[in-house]
Amino acid sequence: MDHALYILIITIAIATVLNVVLKRFDIPTIIGYVLAGFFITSIFDFAKESTEFLMHLAEFGIVFLMFTIGLEFSVTHLKSMKREVFLYGGLQVGVTGLFFTALAYWIFGLESTASIVIGFALALSSTAIVLKILNENNEIYSGYGRLTLGILLFQDLAVIPILLMVSFFTSSNNSLSTMLLETLGGAVLIFIVLFILSRYFIERFFDWIVSSDSEEIFLVAVLLGVLSASVFAQAVGFTYSLGAFLAGMVLSETKYRYRIEADLVPFRDILLGIFFVTIGMLIDWHSIVDYIFYIFGLLIGIMLLKALIIFAILRSWVQKRTAIKTSLALFQVGEFALAVFALARSNGLISSEVNQILIITVVLSMIVTPFVLKHIKYLADRMIKEPETLRERAMQHTGFENHVIVCGYGPIGERVVETLKQHNMLYVILEHDVKIVDSVLAKGEEAIYLANAAQKMVLSHFNIERSAAVVVTVENELQRYLICENITSFNYKVKSVVKVNNAQEEKIYKQMGIASVINARDTIADMLSQEVLVCHLPEKVTH
Repeated sequence: MDHALYILIITIAIATVLNVVLKRFDIPTIIGYVLAGFFITSIFDFAKESTEFLMHLAEFGIVFLMFTIGLEFSVTHLKSMKREVFLYGGLQVGVTGLFFTALAYWIFGLESTASIVIGFALALSSTAIVLKILNENNEIYSGYGRLTLGILLFQDLAVIPILLMVSFFTSSNNSLSTMLLETLGGAVLIFIVLFILSRYFIERFFDWIVSSDSEEIFLVAVLLGVLSASVFAQAVGFTYSLGAFLAGMVLSETKYRYRIEADLVPFRDILLGIFFVTIGMLIDWHSIVDYIFYIFGLLIGIMLLKALIIFAILRSWVQKRTAIKTSLALFQVGEFALAVFALARSNGLISSEVNQILIITVVLSMIVTPFVLKHIKYLADRMIKEPETLRERAMQHTGFENHVIVCGYGPIGERVVETLKQHNMLYVILEHDVKIVDSVLAKGEEAIYLANAAQKMVLSHFNIERSAAVVVTVENELQRYLICENITSFNYKVKSVVKVNNAQEEKIYKQMGIASVINARDTIADMLSQEVLVCHLPEKVTH
């Protein structure tokens, strides 16, 4: 253990120095962590137990990442994303997995079992890298961000049957039906436990913890919940990260979700850094020298084919530009593929040479990803332009004053705009759904702009500081929270009006500093009560 701690100190020191240097060239910190891992394994001869110590520690980086993602996507949000998760995600994993299986079998001459395992492992993308960068760029709520997240969630679910496949191909004891029954039983057990906890225990437990008035105890309770859910999921045959994601979804239904997220972000980012270091530690420079042409050929071929397959799947349902950006975000191979390859190698399904070539190819694809995501708008523009009229209109009319900014053009936003028209008030509508913008423009409404109000620069561009008011009618809870957070981040006082759904949200937004919070449920209840109070009882009919 002492040796492992020395290794940890050296690793952190190298990663820190590298990232300070690389950051000056605007290179993502992920690259610095991966290079740090590669350097320390190339320079020092670390014992196997030291590497395993870091890898076990790093695995919880993904655990905390998935937990914070779960916090942002409650059961309600997941239901609203069922198309992205199960349809697009299922098609992506199925089609991509079968395509790469066929290539491995027919082109590279691998055995059928090895081809299936490799093919479906290559269908997986990097949850850790993609979601980290989407979060940093505040694009996880964009059109392509939502698609990307949905597909990644399905991929995380698909890891379980892929690992079961490896076990089935190499096991002489268990039958497929037995494995499937065990998995189904584990899934049922997880959902029953989580349902009971979320319904009868979690909120009361955290109320009790908060009554101690100690930040330290609150943080310890959160860590207890995350780790317990992860270990429980792993004990019944699933992954740590899936358990953490489900725990996050349960806690997202409580009033403590934002406080929990703020407390856990530092832990998540530190452990994710260690995770990327361990990714770099998997690279053997001898294998790079020996198989460099195979590796780069596979790297280009896999990323190109994977992007084309994802684009072909999505283009029938979503805009071409959104499909392009989603395919560019998911064209790499992810960290769970490394776990599949390790299991396949330990069970003799693939040789050590094939395993090392695949590992290096996967890691290189992950290294390329941050650069692609950073310039994804530019790359998408090179392939298909945004509608010019919309983009040009969004960059004009920056001289508005005393105008009302309406964020979201759903049924409520439309009603607000109609009222503003009746009073001859100047207004602008900010809507991030291009289909809504197109349909409204076609009806002759000229004050609507394709823009995401959850980005601070958008509000600044439309002169929020000179506006009369900002009205937020967005239905999506996460999007609404981000918009309000940006509104309150401006130093000057902005008249803000926000529609919320319940008293819990009303309290959160008032504490945030929103001027007027309209509780839709209470308002409707008051109106109904008033109508009841003015009702007259029917007169008795006399004969």
